[in-house]
Amino acid sequence: MPKLPHALTLLLSCAAVCLPAAAQTPLPESVRAALDRAQLPEDSLYAWVAPVEGGPPWLAHQSSALAHPASVMKLVTSMAALDRLGPLFQWHTPVYTDGSHLYVQGRGDPRLVNERLWLLLRQVMAVHGPVVAGDLVLDRSAYAIPAVDPGAFDGEPLKPYNVRPDALMVNQKSVLLNFRPDTARGVARVSSDTALAGVQWPATVPLGGGVCQDWRTGLQLDVTDPTRPRFGGTLPASCGEKGWPLASADPASFDARAIESQWRALGGRLRGRVREGRTPAGATLLAEGLSPALPDVLRDMNKHSNNVIAQHLMLALSPGQPDTPATWEGARAEVQALVQSQGCRDDELVIDNGSGLSREERISARCLGRLLQWAWTQPWMPELLGSLPVAGIETTARRVPSATGRAHLKTGSLNNVAALAGVVHGPDGHRHVVVVMVNHPQAASAEARAVLDAVVGWSLAPR
Repeated sequence: MPKLPHALTLLLSCAAVCLPAAAQTPLPESVRAALDRAQLPEDSLYAWVAPVEGGPPWLAHQSSALAHPASVMKLVTSMAALDRLGPLFQWHTPVYTDGSHLYVQGRGDPRLVNERLWLLLRQVMAVHGPVVAGDLVLDRSAYAIPAVDPGAFDGEPLKPYNVRPDALMVNQKSVLLNFRPDTARGVARVSSDTALAGVQWPATVPLGGGVCQDWRTGLQLDVTDPTRPRFGGTLPASCGEKGWPLASADPASFDARAIESQWRALGGRLRGRVREGRTPAGATLLAEGLSPALPDVLRDMNKHSNNVIAQHLMLALSPGQPDTPATWEGARAEVQALVQSQGCRDDELVIDNGSGLSREERISARCLGRLLQWAWTQPWMPELLGSLPVAGIETTARRVPSATGRAHLKTGSLNNVAALAGVVHGPDGHRHVVVVMVNHPQAASAEARAVLDAVVGWSLAPR
């Protein structure tokens, strides 16, 4: 990004220190009653409601204080991506040859799923032929980020939401296991949607009795040897057919195993091995895979709250991409500069990986609300709005029945956090921005979520 003019730099610096804290407004009685029912103190609530076109807020409660937004932080990443990258942005995954080896150059595409990998390798084979005389080389040099234990956040390394960013990311390093009961034989047949070279899943697991409750724990999955996973338990026959998404127990080898398996399944042969390496200068481009355009990726990310996509999108904001390796520091600086340029103080945002799956990320309700007001004025606003779940209807926004069909909202939840933010379409034809976050040890309760709904419901009243 080019350097800011000196005058604008001074203006942004002033915005960080010269803006007064937002004035507070009384809590509506309906919201206060919802807090009482949830047995939550008023200081656990952070809220800001204002007309989408701008103007003073109708509700401002602790609105300048930092709060943990959980996955609502994806809104900030979405707005930064639409502004900096543009709605036509796509990730590229080129494949090169130097006459002997094939080089698959990852550039951060988080939507390189099995089907797109298959199409890319077919294109390569059509140009190159089925035989690789040398090695198949995986180039991950587009990211310069530290390695992180996938279980570090919550001790759940096999949860797909904990998969860590990688410049080359096949199928988000996860598989979907399918369990199909065969009651006549007393087993459930096991299949995986992703073939991995050298990895063999059990063909069956015994069926058991009892009710279908915590059936995943009952299977007693053992991945001590990631190439030979085992089940030590049973699947209750009452469960019927089940699917289990699982992150790889050996993420470092996942891409190599998936690509080798796909290449061989297409009839290809490999005389060398699959290894890590850099693409040499002067290598010949054979084919290039393209991700879906940014609006499609945002829908996947926001409607399903996909942390992997959010973190890859954040890294795409790092200056110099795709020619310079992406860093977290570069991406954070880019987002901070954008946020401050739209009237947020520098103490109103703490950005980490842009997904909300972080213990550090914080934002004020006022700052996020101001950003949404700014987004409303941008030509890419329809793309942002279309990426958000519809209240009362889609995914986690179904928990907001007071505005069924009348709001586009991103929700977020973690231990101690319940949050939502977006645009509400009032019955009088006017639209407004709503940001509400609850930070409290009991935030996961249904009563705490009802507080969020109470704020949205109150915002629908005519004014």
